[in-house]
Amino acid sequence: MMERAESGQKLYTRMRLWEFPDQYVVEPTDGSTGSSLAISRVDGLMNLIEKVPECSDLRVPKIWSIFGVVGMLKLLAGSYLIVIAERECVGTYWGHPIYKVSSLKVFPCDHSLSKSSAEQKKVESEFSRLLNVAEQTCGLYFSYDTNLMLSTQRLHDLGDESKLLPLWRQAEPRFLWNSYMLEGAIDNKLDPYVLPIIQGSFQHFQTAIGRDIVDVTLIARRCTRRNGTRMWRRGADSDGYVANFVETEQIVQMNSYTASFVQVRGSMPFLWEQVVDLTYKPKFEIVRPEEAPRVAERHFLDLRKKYGNVLAVDLVNKHGGEGRLCEKYANAMQNVTNDDVRYLHFDFHQICGHIRFERLSILYEQMEDFLDKNGYLLLNEKGEKMKEQLGVVRTNCIDCLDRTNVTQSMIGRKMLEIQLRRIGVFGAEETISSHTNFDDNFKILWANHGDDISIQYSGTPALKGDFVRYGQRTMQGIFNDGWNALARYYLNNFRDGTKQDSIDLLQGHYIVSVSRDSTPPSQSGGLESIASFPLALSFVLIGLFFATLSLRQVRYDFKHLFFSFMWASISIGVAAVVRANGRIFCNRPRLHKPRS
Repeated sequence: MMERAESGQKLYTRMRLWEFPDQYVVEPTDGSTGSSLAISRVDGLMNLIEKVPECSDLRVPKIWSIFGVVGMLKLLAGSYLIVIAERECVGTYWGHPIYKVSSLKVFPCDHSLSKSSAEQKKVESEFSRLLNVAEQTCGLYFSYDTNLMLSTQRLHDLGDESKLLPLWRQAEPRFLWNSYMLEGAIDNKLDPYVLPIIQGSFQHFQTAIGRDIVDVTLIARRCTRRNGTRMWRRGADSDGYVANFVETEQIVQMNSYTASFVQVRGSMPFLWEQVVDLTYKPKFEIVRPEEAPRVAERHFLDLRKKYGNVLAVDLVNKHGGEGRLCEKYANAMQNVTNDDVRYLHFDFHQICGHIRFERLSILYEQMEDFLDKNGYLLLNEKGEKMKEQLGVVRTNCIDCLDRTNVTQSMIGRKMLEIQLRRIGVFGAEETISSHTNFDDNFKILWANHGDDISIQYSGTPALKGDFVRYGQRTMQGIFNDGWNALARYYLNNFRDGTKQDSIDLLQGHYIVSVSRDSTPPSQSGGLESIASFPLALSFVLIGLFFATLSLRQVRYDFKHLFFSFMWASISIGVAAVVRANGRIFCNRPRLHKPRS
């Protein structure tokens, strides 16, 4: 068994936050004897103090129980302390408890606003509202004792000296969700308060095969480099970082053996976008197509450095709107593919349709040689490496959600069966499906995993999740897909713009600065200030309702035909205005300046 991966620097696991008039004080209450952390409510400056100040008899401070300091975010005139208000233990990793953030809370350090101009106060208020959205961030996980950001293979290869460093020093920067917010605490050397957090998923189950207990864990680590929501973050940036890039690691522990298999997903690695315009499926736009080969090359060079050999599996349609992207991707890969990087196109919808997902076996046959050659990590009972993973499968569809989830779960199932045969638990022809309880748990594991990733990117659970969860398509699953597709349409058009702004603030992709043009997000006024999707939809439905009523009265009074045309024209006119001026009604991102 691999040794527990522990940090030499212990983090505080339970704290008390005192809300004094001039400062917040965070006091460890987990039995530790360390210093308390004082945060100024004027400017957010942090320093350690030996004890909590005496309380005034006239004004007793509020006291909050908290479970971690996420970090500090600076806006135009004030700073904002973000802490973990509630947590939930969701399992263990290398013997240590793993927690999910159930609730975040923001504490303003904005007393300096009293000296700011009216315009600055207005701007600050607009930006600080984004923190209300930030409090709803989902899929955040952390550990006080072990490094969640590194795969088992990378954790095993970590030197003994590195394992003694504080957890934030061991962390993989691209998966450190609160990296930007921790900068102040790191600069002030507040290591016991510097808690690394990942966004993604952590799923786990135990089951029995005969007398043996199998422990299976599935971890998703979301990259922060091009983090965002479904329609607002597509493709790659000029550095080759792609939207919705997620590393998924499947770990099995049994009979003192540990096996791990890593695969990744990410948007097609060139510059493309979908501009939200209230259509159900906005047109795909390829941006600066001449740069596609260079961007793809940078992306795969980075993958090669981190994972070794790469098999890029492209699941998009070969025809229609997706076909243009497929063609551009295939052309860009001509300059990238070599002995270390392969490109494989598999038209998921053409071959599998909407219900015949068992045809993914055709895809597996095409990638089987790559999987055999590049393998997986296997550690024996002494923690010694018997086998290592030499390459990674990179899967994408348009969103890297629904088709990708189904495909990755198939690959994960095949690899787990291979690992269990190698350990000696399964016979040559034995499969997971031959063990009912194991099979059910495995399906649920991957279905929940897919839902977590999908909710973070699109706002809804994954489509086609019934196949992953039950092994077949169901009427309830098809109905849920329809409902979730409508929900995605609404969220993409009318909610995700604000959510994207919030993500950009938290990740440091946009820095609010006095020296910059700090126009408040919603200063346009007029129709734009009051327009919304429900309002527009109401106008259209009311118009159609009266048009129908008038049309039914035509046989009694011919003038009602005129009113029918009038109401129908009003409905069509409103819909046309909404369609042509999507920016009025769409909740579009309003932050434009990148971090310098």
